[in-house]
Amino acid sequence: METSRRSDPPLLVPVRPGRASVALRLFRTSAGERTAVAFTSRDRLVRALGDGHAWMWLTERALRGMLENLDVTGIVIDPAGTLDGQDPRLRAA
Repeated sequence: METSRRSDPPLLVPVRPGRASVALRLFRTSAGERTAVAFTSRDRLVRALGDGHAWMWLTERALRGMLENLDVTGIVIDPAGTLDGQDPRLRAA
């Protein structure tokens, strides 16, 4: 008998749109390590990045799978502050 699993809640993940695809937008921690960010709401994304940034819905599991071979430290969910140099933990890569 298979146990039913509750699916991971979707997260808003910043991306860079291209001509025919999108790429994950990565950031750097204050220690210089590459990391991904994700948000639990559009309001939190806008507070951190400003309005007008491209994003897509992904589960944390899907995002971790995409980061697996990219030498990325981890995922910061709902980073505080803004990512334009004011957040002491992150900066755009």
